[in-house]
Amino acid sequence: MPLYKAPLRDMKFLLNEVFDYPGHYTRLKTGENATPDIVDAILNECGKFCEAVLSPLYQSGDEEGCKLDNGEVITPKGYREAYQQYAQGGWQGLSAPEEYGGQGLPASMGLFKQEMMGTANWSFSMYPGLSMGAMNTIFLHGSDDQKQTYLVPLTEGRWGGTMCLTEPQCGTDLGQVKTKAAPQEDGSFKLSGTKIFISSGDHDLTENIVHIVLARLPDAPKGTRGISLFIVPKLLPDGNGGVGEANGVTCGSLEKKMGIKASATCVMNFDEATGFLIGPENEGLNCMFTFMNTARIGTAIQGVGPAELSYQWALDYARERRSMRALSGKKEPDEVADSLIHHADVRRMLLTQKAVAEGGRAMLYYAARLADHMVEGHTAGDQKKADAYDDKLGFLTPILKGFLTELGNEAANLGVQVFGGHGYIREHGMEQIVRDTRIATLYEGTTGIQALDLLGRKVLLMTQGGAVREFTLKVANFARKTLTDKRVRPFSVELLKLTAQWNVLTVRLMLAARKDRDVVSSAANDFLMYSGYVTMAYMWARMAAVASDKLEKGGADSEDFYRAKLATAEFYYERLLPRAQAHATGMLSPTRSLMQLAPEHMAFTD
Repeated sequence: MPLYKAPLRDMKFLLNEVFDYPGHYTRLKTGENATPDIVDAILNECGKFCEAVLSPLYQSGDEEGCKLDNGEVITPKGYREAYQQYAQGGWQGLSAPEEYGGQGLPASMGLFKQEMMGTANWSFSMYPGLSMGAMNTIFLHGSDDQKQTYLVPLTEGRWGGTMCLTEPQCGTDLGQVKTKAAPQEDGSFKLSGTKIFISSGDHDLTENIVHIVLARLPDAPKGTRGISLFIVPKLLPDGNGGVGEANGVTCGSLEKKMGIKASATCVMNFDEATGFLIGPENEGLNCMFTFMNTARIGTAIQGVGPAELSYQWALDYARERRSMRALSGKKEPDEVADSLIHHADVRRMLLTQKAVAEGGRAMLYYAARLADHMVEGHTAGDQKKADAYDDKLGFLTPILKGFLTELGNEAANLGVQVFGGHGYIREHGMEQIVRDTRIATLYEGTTGIQALDLLGRKVLLMTQGGAVREFTLKVANFARKTLTDKRVRPFSVELLKLTAQWNVLTVRLMLAARKDRDVVSSAANDFLMYSGYVTMAYMWARMAAVASDKLEKGGADSEDFYRAKLATAEFYYERLLPRAQAHATGMLSPTRSLMQLAPEHMAFTD
């Protein structure tokens, strides 16, 4: 099985030449130490760690999986040692506040780290990734005492964290949460209930695990308005930065999953476990969702990562594997057959993977700039700034999460197809990428949930189309400025057409939904995918514009690198972007074809 290679050239192209992160960091208080040299060194070192330590554990971790032994989860061989290197290297605290032992760098630096880690070994990356969710929640909503007690060991990586949300009966509908929290005389609470699908719910990587748990107080209102948030540690803190007695938190079982088998997905039982309220009573969902947009960006990485990894391995295979002759004539006449890469259909699959990986990465890095400003607003207590950037990010995150994970699945499957029958065999690792990637369209809200959030909530309900108008104006302004560049002009013209169409589609759906409520649900998926293809087209046009400029004036990379960007942009516009029009047609189709068939007539089995 080949190993992962960090795509540092492409990452630095986006950071330094497309999105001007050096200039961006000078405008952030947390960016003072994020100088180009420091950023470059961090990326290089993270790449080395991912290539040398995490990637070799990818397949072995899948084959061994996690085990439950006497209520304790044992991770695969090599994971504990790898995590120790991770923690000792200070990686967990990269973007954490300095006052709690972190390095205080911008939040986007954590995303770049997470992309490399997740691509090299997604199962491993979930352990520290879940800790970040717990850290963010405690940082924003915890008391000073809670921050000091929990954030220091979490930042150091000595303790891990989880988010315990869903239960057997509720899935995404958290209004059905039944876990109870009984108040105690000392101000603590006793929590009782069962949580399912808890990533990193138990493991042997850290000395303690801090669970962030949704539960109901005795007289809480029904539904989502009656949910509170609690800190429930596996081992109670001893007051000196260490751990004391065991709490009433146990792993009841491990889920038997399709993929990410080295990541412990647990059923967690809380039996009168001691917990501590975080944030106001009955406002647990609001507290938990404060950083949900950044969490969804994190999940969107699992669209880009598999596309990148599958592309790397498929490209190597296509260069080496020989089969038949190219239809245009022999390309390697001295060999028994031509390499796969000379066949046009194989090129179609490889270029689709490349366009998805690099275009998706650009979408992530574009959003990460917004996340930096949002996080800084929260940190500085500037709620107006935080809310403004959260709104901008809120429009993009369902597109990133839904669209990129769907395309990541497609790209992973294309990798198997390039390998042919060998792709179906475990030893080559391609089928593992498919299995590991499939979950990405499900957790943090399925693609359907993301689509409803985008169209129903963000576009129609909250902004009456304003979110689309604001974003497309930015895209259109860019397109107008680049019309004079002959290399980029075809992309710019197409972008102008698409921005106009996007607004027209939004208005038509808004009007149709007034007469038929099912329109929102029936059109949502097509609307999300259309939005994704147009957003990625904007990213490819931006990359093409920079590449064209660098070919004229010189840049940090080779001319071949920039020409490859232009060629991939052309492929995207000619071969992938036309899919958007099918989605445009689909979203405007009447709901009757979906809703007219009675449920009892869906199948006739008698």
